[in-house]
Amino acid sequence: MGDLGKTYELFQQFPADENGFENDAAGLNRDEFDAYLRELKNTAAGINLPEGYVPATKYILVDDDGAYVGIFNLRHRLNDFLRKGPGHIGYGIAPAYRGKGYATAGLKLTLEKAHNEFGIDEAYLSVHKTNVASLKVQQHCGARIDHEDNTHYYTRIATTSTH
Repeated sequence: MGDLGKTYELFQQFPADENGFENDAAGLNRDEFDAYLRELKNTAAGINLPEGYVPATKYILVDDDGAYVGIFNLRHRLNDFLRKGPGHIGYGIAPAYRGKGYATAGLKLTLEKAHNEFGIDEAYLSVHKTNVASLKVQQHCGARIDHEDNTHYYTRIATTSTH
């Protein structure tokens, strides 16, 4: 994950849950965070997954100046829960970098990884209805609203359209 200090600082900028973006590393000290990173490697490899979890990889978005600006979580496949809810990809951009196009750039890169590394042709995502900026990011990347409930839009994005 590159610079571990920058990675740690980035994760600490997010609460445990912000608009549906879950950060299991919120509030961890450095030793706990190092253990968390080891767990992430296992999660990506599908090792020791808790019941109901699927393999997933977290990516860090780094800008041209080397700043760590966002976290993107790509689930390698879906189960019934993910198919009806969170979907393939979750992401968060650090507060200082929001509104500058980083979410769109990072989502496009993550969609490419979904297609090229995991054979995902259509990514499922969800977004809180109150998070208009995130819905716009998804739509900039080709998302269509598949369905909705009282609190969320559920979108689909063809991964091949992002190249």
